[in-house]
Amino acid sequence: MKYRDDAAFAHEMDAQDPLAKFRAQFHIPQHDGNDCIYFCGNSLGLQPKAVEAAMTQELTDWKNLGVEGHFHGKHPWMPYHEFVAENAAYVVGAKPSEVVMMNGLTANLHLMMVSFYRPTKTRYKILIEYTPFPSDIYAVQSQAKFHGFDPADAIIEMKPRDGEPTLRQEDIEDVVAREGQGIALILIGGVHYYTGQFFDIARITEAGHKQGCMVGFDLAHAAGNVLLKLHDWNVDFACWCSYKYLNSGPGAVAGAFVHERHAKSFDLPRFAGWWGNDKSVRFKMGPQFQPMTGAEGWQLSNPPIFALAPARVSLDIFREAGMDNLRSKSTQLTAYLEYLLHNLKLPSLKIMTPANQSERGCQLSITVQDNGRKVFDALQKAGVVCDWREPDCIRVAPVPLYNSFNDVYRFAEIFKGAAA
Repeated sequence: MKYRDDAAFAHEMDAQDPLAKFRAQFHIPQHDGNDCIYFCGNSLGLQPKAVEAAMTQELTDWKNLGVEGHFHGKHPWMPYHEFVAENAAYVVGAKPSEVVMMNGLTANLHLMMVSFYRPTKTRYKILIEYTPFPSDIYAVQSQAKFHGFDPADAIIEMKPRDGEPTLRQEDIEDVVAREGQGIALILIGGVHYYTGQFFDIARITEAGHKQGCMVGFDLAHAAGNVLLKLHDWNVDFACWCSYKYLNSGPGAVAGAFVHERHAKSFDLPRFAGWWGNDKSVRFKMGPQFQPMTGAEGWQLSNPPIFALAPARVSLDIFREAGMDNLRSKSTQLTAYLEYLLHNLKLPSLKIMTPANQSERGCQLSITVQDNGRKVFDALQKAGVVCDWREPDCIRVAPVPLYNSFNDVYRFAEIFKGAAA
């Protein structure tokens, strides 16, 4: 597409955008009486307007029905997690039986590693990307220690080539081929939280499986952002939060995927809880754990209704909008943002996120030499909500569900003034 750097072009694009109507379904924070430019869905997504009614409904059922809300509420609480399974599976490219919404992201990663990180004396290493999100590195370090290994030896952290901010796919595959016989688990963030790089999940999974490795992904910055096909890509497991692109609220309930080939692997070690027990015998209260088939068998506790209600609302919106449509608009929005930033011709500005659209989601990670923090502060003062990550990164994420081409144009104009 040929872009222009005038306001009329942005208005033209918004006028012909079939997804523009979804913006009205979200609360947009205000700045001086106008909608702010909210480019922070990579950190916390905006609230769908229908969430308030959904939460009120659950409070009303609790008020009027008490414990009977488990069976007779408008959305009965007993099977509530099942109400979101189909749409959650749709978003990540899975079968409903392969997906469950539960716990928090890091808790789910630990639960998955109990089952899928099974180190031996010769195969015990964990392969991760360069500078993963801190919670991920804490999790794998603690798992290595739990099994009696020194994290400094057990963890392989892939580093980009000198002078390059992101990893090359061929370099990832070279590491897997070279070290694979000693790697028990590959655990990579699907989209890197800092650089915005979208890794080739299918190729990494294939390379890992050729070497006999288990392969899992942290999809915190990928779910709801990029097209995923976890089932077709043969990923062993994946976990994600739902408070970023999935707009389910701060600290929202997370998700987990377990490929169907592990659905009946009841011999896999796992931490057990009563909601993972076969529901046909769950309330017989027996002492013997009989895990559910599929991802539900990794559940511990009954579903958190007040956390799942926003997720149910948001996932309905994703299904209505369509992931292919969202990805198409996202690609255009981010490319337009990239175009406008390059047009500013600021020698101090660099974009570390890959220029190849297939290697990124909606986020661009920007650095401004010497005065990046000053630019970020000026953006905030002008009504732009984005975020700063040390040491020098401004992360901006135009989200296709509620951001517009006019948002992108206005951002570039404000950025120009802030960087002057």
